[in-house]
Amino acid sequence: MDYLQALFLGLLQGLTEFFPVSSSAHLKLAKMFFGIQQEHVLFDLSCHFGTLLVLLYFLRKEIFSLSIPKCKELSWAILPLFPFYFLLKPLRDALSHSEYLGLCLMGTSAILFLSSRLRLPIVSPVLRSLWVGTMQATALIPGISRSGATISAGLMAGQDPSSAVRFSFMLAIPTILGGMALELLKFARHPDFTAVDPLACLIGFVTSAAIGYGMFSFAFGLLQRGILKPFAWYCLFLGILVTILLW
Repeated sequence: MDYLQALFLGLLQGLTEFFPVSSSAHLKLAKMFFGIQQEHVLFDLSCHFGTLLVLLYFLRKEIFSLSIPKCKELSWAILPLFPFYFLLKPLRDALSHSEYLGLCLMGTSAILFLSSRLRLPIVSPVLRSLWVGTMQATALIPGISRSGATISAGLMAGQDPSSAVRFSFMLAIPTILGGMALELLKFARHPDFTAVDPLACLIGFVTSAAIGYGMFSFAFGLLQRGILKPFAWYCLFLGILVTILLW
């Protein structure tokens, strides 16, 4: 990976992280375009850490003012990740091949479209959190947008768009931190620093953080108004195009 590629990938991470379009799918597509075959775990973590810092900065007031009931709701929403991480592993491994990426993007599109049509009789905050957490677990499959799944789940469960988006973004913080910790543990078991360029990681981190900082307010404002259909159409057309090209 050269520095121009690192710059582009960091930029792409910053542009897509806060929209319901699966930033991981976009990074994977970009790596395929550049012919990057070897996984650069530390580089990916650097890019995600950049946008995570942006998330922490913009949600700092919500974080410091978390009430006990809200903490409980977030805890219930995180809970489904643990069993589904193991239950979905065979499916996740099967769909991790590049040729299925377009189909998974179309899955994100279907979830976003359903958010405006499907309403579930969920009244209990605990059941709603479990439902949102279960939908979040589907994003373990590459190409399924985490924010798209959780925002859509909140809307289906009767939340207004502003509440669904805020809950989704707050839920992203422990989820991303947990995912990063798992990747670091995997890397620590079989460390390979020969393929890691510290400067490339720094470029990816700085670029993703800078672009993410510029994009957050715009994305947050759009999603709070319940504007999801443009992203659903985008994922649908991108998924069809990727499927045609890869198949």
